[in-house]
Amino acid sequence: MKQVKKIYSLLFGMMILCVACEFKLKPNEDADQAMHVEVQRYDRLQSRYLTTGDFSALQQMNTGYPMETRTLIEDMLRLGDVNDPEINTKFLNFYQDTLLQTIISDAELQYANVDDLNHEFSMAFERLSTLLPDIEVPVIYAQIGALAQSVVIGDKMIGISLDKYLGKDYPAYLKYYPANQRKSMTRANIVPDCLVFYLLSVYPMPNFDSRSQEEKDLHMAKVMWTVNKVLGRQFFNSQYVKTIEHYMYHHPKFSVDALLQNNDYSLFKK
Repeated sequence: MKQVKKIYSLLFGMMILCVACEFKLKPNEDADQAMHVEVQRYDRLQSRYLTTGDFSALQQMNTGYPMETRTLIEDMLRLGDVNDPEINTKFLNFYQDTLLQTIISDAELQYANVDDLNHEFSMAFERLSTLLPDIEVPVIYAQIGALAQSVVIGDKMIGISLDKYLGKDYPAYLKYYPANQRKSMTRANIVPDCLVFYLLSVYPMPNFDSRSQEEKDLHMAKVMWTVNKVLGRQFFNSQYVKTIEHYMYHHPKFSVDALLQNNDYSLFKK
């Protein structure tokens, strides 16, 4: 239950909703091919600029990833307006902190290869598209978020902050995060977290502020149960997820889309 409340707090307290982004994911030329989703390596350009001051990397960030750059600078780091003449210097100086430089280096080393994530995302969205035919496949990109949000959700976008997934025993985490929080700061949590946050953005809870905590927990559990189904394993296993699982088992004709859109939480209390 603590994990459920934690993720809700992250989503509604920190999640950034962006608008008017570019849709960079190219569809497969052959519709019969399996879906291929690839993490865009925005973090590599970011790393080049923030560790070496390479201006060409900054130019590529601004031209190839304008919305991602704006989201990072303005909304996550809150350094100021992206059009400020001094913003590039502020951005560069912000990351000169010794800890952040170490984190950048460690993140790039750990995530030098993300073929496993690409495969997991491809499989997950292929299954999700079967369960929810109308859902759009987002652009997924990696970044170094300076220990801010783990996942950023925008308009057809998912941003992964690699610095928040360096492992539960990562030295910096031991100082700043409690053990129960560090358990989820691992590579294995990236795909499940992204799916949860993305589905919550597609299926938001109406009148969230006026809802009871139990209703909020059940709404989160509906999304977590769906992610478990997509992943083909019990990644999330809270009391409320079990409640949803029990309900869906006894109502096999109730579609996943109907489940996620349903706002009558009394159904799950019977």
